[in-house]
Amino acid sequence: MYYLDVMVTPELLVLWDVDHTLLDAGGLSSRLYGVVFAELFGHELPQVAPMAGRTDRAIITETLTLAGVPDPPGHVAAFIAGLTRQAPSYGELVRRRGHALPGAMAALTALAAPPATTAPNGTTRARQSVLTGNIRPLAEVKLGVLGLRGWLDLDIGAFGDTHEVRSELVHVARARAAAAAGTDFGGQATVLVGDTPLDVAAALATGARAVGVATGDFSEADLAAAGAHAVLPDLTDTPRVLAAIRARREQ
Repeated sequence: MYYLDVMVTPELLVLWDVDHTLLDAGGLSSRLYGVVFAELFGHELPQVAPMAGRTDRAIITETLTLAGVPDPPGHVAAFIAGLTRQAPSYGELVRRRGHALPGAMAALTALAAPPATTAPNGTTRARQSVLTGNIRPLAEVKLGVLGLRGWLDLDIGAFGDTHEVRSELVHVARARAAAAAGTDFGGQATVLVGDTPLDVAAALATGARAVGVATGDFSEADLAAAGAHAVLPDLTDTPRVLAAIRARREQ
C-alpha cells in the first residue's frame, strides 16, 4: 500500500536518477567504458561490472578488478578523466541513439511550475536536481542532448565520482541545496526518484522519501519489496507522479 494523499511538506528537494528514470542513453555506457579502458591500457576490456543503480566510481573499481588491473583504486581518477574527455563525443552518440523516457519532460515541467494557490499547506515549487551514478560531465551531456537539462539545478546535485556508496551522495546534495536555499532538506523533505532498489536503499538509509519507477530492469514488485514509499509503472501519469513525490507519511 502506498501513501500518496497524506501530509504535504512545504518545500522539497527532488533528486532524480538519470539512466532509466529520466532517459535511455541507448545502451552506450559499456561501449564508453571500453573506449576509455583501451585508451588507458591498450587492449580490449573483457567485461564491465554491473551498472544498475551504482556509481561510476564503484563501477570503475570493480571493472578494473575484473580485468586484472593491479591497484584498481589507483586508476580510478585516470579513468574518470578519460570518461570526461569522451563526454562530448559520447553525447553526440546519445543524441542519435537515446531518448527521454515517456512523461519525463512533463514531470520535470510540472514540478518546476509554481503550485496552484489552492495547494495545501502553502506547498512551494520543488527544487529539482539529480542524484546519479554518472560523473557530472556524462550526466550533463545526456540530459542536455535529450532536452531535459533546463529544469534541473545540477549545482545542487550529487554525482558518481564523489563516492562509491550511493547513499553518501544524498548528504552531498542536501548540503549543496541547503547552502543554496538557506533551507534544511532533512528527512522526507528530500525525495529520491529512481528505477533500482539501490535508489530506494539510498533514500531509506538517509531518511528521504523513495519513489520507485519501474522503467528499468526492476519491476514494481521489486521496488515495493525494497521499501519504496510509492511505486510508479512509469512517468506518463503526471498528476500521479506529482502526488507520489509531494506526499509523505504521517510522522
